[in-house]
Amino acid sequence: MHVVATAGHVDHGKSALLRALTGMEPDRWAEERRRGMTLDLGFVWTRLPGAGDIAFVDVPGHERLVGNMLAGVGPVPAVLFVVAADQGWQPQSEEHLAVLDALGVRHGVLAVSRCDLADPDAARKEARTRIAESSLGDVECVAVSPVTGAGLDGLRAALVRLTDTLPPPDPAADVRLWVDRAFTVRGRGTVVTGTLAAGTVRVGDHVQLARDGRLLRVRGLESLKEARQEAGAVARVAVNVTGPGAGSLRRGDALLTPDRWLTTDLVDVRLRGDAAGDLPRELMLHAGSAAVPVTVRPLGDDSARLRLASALPLRVADTALLRDPGRHRVPAGLTVLDVRPPRLTRRGAAAARARELGSLPEVADGAAELRRRGLARRAELLAMGVRPPGDPVAGDWLADPDHWAALRDRLRETVEEHAVRNPLDPGMPLEAARQALGLPDRSLVEALAGAAPGLRQGDGRLYGSRARPTLPPAAQAAVDEVRADLARTPFRAPEAERLERLGLTPKLLAAADAAGALLRIGEGIVLLPGADAGAAAVLARLGQPFTASEARRALDTTRRVVIPLLEHLDRQGRTVRLDGALRRCAESPDTGDGRDAR
Repeated sequence: MHVVATAGHVDHGKSALLRALTGMEPDRWAEERRRGMTLDLGFVWTRLPGAGDIAFVDVPGHERLVGNMLAGVGPVPAVLFVVAADQGWQPQSEEHLAVLDALGVRHGVLAVSRCDLADPDAARKEARTRIAESSLGDVECVAVSPVTGAGLDGLRAALVRLTDTLPPPDPAADVRLWVDRAFTVRGRGTVVTGTLAAGTVRVGDHVQLARDGRLLRVRGLESLKEARQEAGAVARVAVNVTGPGAGSLRRGDALLTPDRWLTTDLVDVRLRGDAAGDLPRELMLHAGSAAVPVTVRPLGDDSARLRLASALPLRVADTALLRDPGRHRVPAGLTVLDVRPPRLTRRGAAAARARELGSLPEVADGAAELRRRGLARRAELLAMGVRPPGDPVAGDWLADPDHWAALRDRLRETVEEHAVRNPLDPGMPLEAARQALGLPDRSLVEALAGAAPGLRQGDGRLYGSRARPTLPPAAQAAVDEVRADLARTPFRAPEAERLERLGLTPKLLAAADAAGALLRIGEGIVLLPGADAGAAAVLARLGQPFTASEARRALDTTRRVVIPLLEHLDRQGRTVRLDGALRRCAESPDTGDGRDAR
């Protein structure tokens, strides 16, 4: 299917032309038919050989109804521009063309209607000249009369050629269905209509309401009044949705593929039209079928920051326009450059930002976007409309190569500096390293450390060239005294009073343990390094299994020491605790009767 919107001055015969082309009535309301003037959006369709189904969105032409016109034309890729032969170019012809130009619409056909009432040449010449100066460029023109039928076959042929020029849609793309109509059907609930510009909608799918993030389920689906199980872009669709808050849906809402879009109320844009400094501070932003008041902050001549009154699901490279409703003007079209712009707090930041935006392409460049941000989640780049440029460095995180290399060097320096400042505890906690580098996720620190020569991870810490603590001379002397005592009685750990007299605080004992000078097996209990292996060898010579009392006697120690020592051996897997108070060495088989004969 192809979708084409109409455009043109009020009473130039847009609706009459669609009636003649499709045999359907585009004016849905009795008031429209009574007044002979389109007030709201109308939807009709036909099938043309060589083009298939073509759906038309008929828009009102009156200057007071431009908001309705924009809701219909916003998501549509092509236009049927209508100018009456007997009236020629008119004010709303100009405003509608400004709208199309601001939105960057590039595909269209010009129909000079009512050629039965006047010679179409003058109107054709002026209209083509004006349209050629817009984004539409040089369009094909056909003179027609809905009354006599003259030119209708030529217009049908021109529409077929138009559809051949339209870019193919991506049926696998994320769905963003801008709602242009919402109503209730008895027995079915809420139905919304819109132009599906990309992606595929299926019955049973869940869609996310952009306004508040709630999930709705697609209960039913129609396209061109036919029930469908799925509909792929480009298509006019009517979607029956159910779920909490479905009844609140309205024009300007958007239904999205869940968790694939970002909504934003702050965007940086490139302008086409009036200079940023000449724009009023308050304007109306039209994007898709939505109309949202915005505050304009000029950055450069052709760039600005927009603060939206309510958030919209926008992506990089989206086109939209700014309208001044009071003056019935479209002062600028725009292309979205950034949906997560940085804060501008320093003096001169706006000018610097304008220079940065001036270098950006209007088509999203993943490498350039990542270069500007340094780090970004892959899912967030996709949600912004940016194709990720490479593979993640950790989890879902992508990194600009230069930024990643700089972070790696900074991490190495930070770890070494920590060791110098903390000689008793040179290992820098991963969380402290994350905070020092201002990284958003600890997994990034771990990935950096793995890629940084000279760094080692262990026990949730990072170590550089100073992997072991350096004890002060007095502490080293105290440790040497403890080591001498333990050399004589390996399993009689010094009492707390002796450690206190020697000045060996818990922090110094931890440092001695990390330095390999002592072995901490429990709170305030230290032995010589390797004492655990020696104890296991002694216990292996006992009858298996054994009690704690038997272990205490075999090791010539106290209950204060033997219990934490046995627990330490359990953790190492050197001993295994059985039912009750019995243990056995891991290397010794269990006899099954609870005790070995001595």
